[in-house]
Amino acid sequence: MNVSTVIAFRDNITPTKLSVPKELPKKTNINADEALKAVFGSKNQVTMFEMTKLVSAHVK
Repeated sequence: MNVSTVIAFRDNITPTKLSVPKELPKKTNINADEALKAVFGSKNQVTMFEMTKLVSAHVK
């Protein structure tokens, strides 16, 4: 997966307020809406690192 794909996901998540800041400043969780649950394997929330791994499974 390339960097532009991750940036596109991040750019979509931020304005829709799906990101949830955690206490630790460098970790951010992503709340999945219905469209993202299909990509995230029905998980309700993932970290940015998990998001990269899960998205890469769908991108070739």
